[in-house]
Amino acid sequence: MSAQVSLLPFETPIAELETKLRELEAFSQEQDIDVSHEIKNMTEKIEQTRSSIYANLTAWQKVQVARHPDRPYTLDYIDAMTTDFVEIHGDRIHRDDRAIVGGFARIDGRKVMILGTQKGRDTKSNVERNFGCAHPEGYRKALRLMKLADKFGVPIVTLIDTKGAYAGLESEERHIAEAIAVNLRESFNIKVPIICIIIGEGGSGGALGIGIGNRILIMEHAYYSVISPEGCAAILWKDRAYSDKAAEALKITGSDLLGLNLADEVIPEPKGGAHTDHAQAAENLKAVLLKHLDELSALSPEEIVNDRYNKFRVMGEFEGTVA
Repeated sequence: MSAQVSLLPFETPIAELETKLRELEAFSQEQDIDVSHEIKNMTEKIEQTRSSIYANLTAWQKVQVARHPDRPYTLDYIDAMTTDFVEIHGDRIHRDDRAIVGGFARIDGRKVMILGTQKGRDTKSNVERNFGCAHPEGYRKALRLMKLADKFGVPIVTLIDTKGAYAGLESEERHIAEAIAVNLRESFNIKVPIICIIIGEGGSGGALGIGIGNRILIMEHAYYSVISPEGCAAILWKDRAYSDKAAEALKITGSDLLGLNLADEVIPEPKGGAHTDHAQAAENLKAVLLKHLDELSALSPEEIVNDRYNKFRVMGEFEGTVA
């Protein structure tokens, strides 16, 4: 995908310049006048403006990019990065949850189990995928796949893009909290490397249910949070209009997470966000993923388990003075 369809609010200056460029090109053709120099300057100005805007995004603006409807989803990355993908369905208890997809695949010849949350592109597919919000059976399917990978000694890659687990009545009836809790517990006992990558939205326990790994990576314009900015604003300020303040306070961007030692690396995105160039976004993700897989492949099963445990054990430790 080379061009974005949906315009984000802060991208208005870019859109205005692109409109002027099209008008300039049309004028050149209609009047048969050479304005190639002006077109070149306008094109450069558009790129400079785009680079400047995306280099200085606020936390709330990054949330908007993470939710962009043209952004690549889990299956887009699987299609772009892997070969021989064989999807595995069902949790062997209730049904197949289409909000989580996964199966065996190869990345540059390396066998992996790759799984993740999947959103839809239109109304029909969003209903099928439940807008990327998994039911309990989705997390049980994910655990089934992880244990299968563990059995055959295959590394696990999880791609996270969800605003949270589905919180409806049927989800509660089938014990969503228990399903996520079991995933957290069991993930610490998996003896193969687990690499978790937040590719868009990383919301609450819905993200954490497939987010226990030896490495936590995050795309440049993705976010990872215990609650959505809107939900936080509604609780603290009693008004969702304060979502921008909530996003800043929550420290949910890649740079924030890196500074807090909650993420291991931020994966750069193409200029203008991953939605402008799916192929380049996938190439960037694959390069970083393979680097970490190479590092983890040198560890023994016992070292992998200890590495994962110690990583999460030290989270939340702070030193300071009381004023």
